Amino acid sequence: MPIPHPSPGLSAPACVELCAGAGGQALGLERAGFAHTLLVELDADACCTLLINRPAWNVLRADIRAVRPEALLTDRLEAPDLLAAGVPCPPFSLAGKQLGCDDERDLFPAALALAQELKPRAILIENVKGLMQEKFREYRSGILQQLRDCGYTAEWRLLNACDFGVAQLRPRAVLVALPPNTFPHFRWPEPSPPAGTAPLVGDVLRASMASGGWELAESWAVQAQRIAPTLCGGSRKHGGPDLGPSRARRVWAEMGVNGAGVADAPPSPGDALPVKLTIAQMALLQGFPPDWVFEGRKTSAYRQVGNAFPPPVAQAVGRSIMEALLRADGVPSARTSEHAQLSDAGVPM
Repeated sequence: MPIPHPSPGLSAPACVELCAGAGGQALGLERAGFAHTLLVELDADACCTLLINRPAWNVLRADIRAVRPEALLTDRLEAPDLLAAGVPCPPFSLAGKQLGCDDERDLFPAALALAQELKPRAILIENVKGLMQEKFREYRSGILQQLRDCGYTAEWRLLNACDFGVAQLRPRAVLVALPPNTFPHFRWPEPSPPAGTAPLVGDVLRASMASGGWELAESWAVQAQRIAPTLCGGSRKHGGPDLGPSRARRVWAEMGVNGAGVADAPPSPGDALPVKLTIAQMALLQGFPPDWVFEGRKTSAYRQVGNAFPPPVAQAVGRSIMEALLRADGVPSARTSEHAQLSDAGVPM
């Protein structure tokens, strides 16, 4: 894939990521072609997760409210090509009190303040769908105005993870901001695979359920052929290792899953339905690769998984941002190049 003009000394467009969590967004953006120069995360276990999976990543454990802009840069980087963030969701979560700007965990102001100082070429921030409610319209509009004042054009969009190859609905509020001369080149990613062909829970977990010799694995997989409810990681103040509120647990029960807790291992011969999911199985349902490791005790690991931005969704948005930067630079994009190659080969378009 061609790349936009990278910062001096870097082989790919540079990304600084705030509130990086367990690396779901970072992994997706890496796959989209961005190179992380720094990831900032406060949770110690999540920092360990980032480093054990990507030892080369530069991880800073810090509260972004206490980070000065210059600490996010290096000698080779005057400004990031992309500033990404997955700020905490409790201020807007349907499962919480929805205090918005009155919640001490609202880190949008801190993220926007850093964006104003760093002046990246692009900004990507994701959060829960609760932020898209009517009650937060003024809050969202205020963020758009702040970004306009900083020289960006920005837009909110609600994206469903199941539209991008993830076996759960998981709607996320996504904000993308670009300079006014670049934003016209941006296109929100189209669903892929096509609607109605997303992987289902049974497909994703069939092999894992059978890995311990459980004789009911195949029949369970048939029963679980549906899109999963949204996994909820909870917060430090509330939430434990379970699969969410009662309505979500009822759906899980219909799939033969006990949503009241988390298992240490896949089911064994003789285990009866319903069974509990493991951390690794829930990570698969988030779109993480099978070898992604989560550090910390069970509650901490589940919180990291449940709060993650699914890598396939981050990759799709990241590629759209990359395409916009390419077009703004006058570089033929991956899609344009592919179109040209197919046309030259005589393939009808």
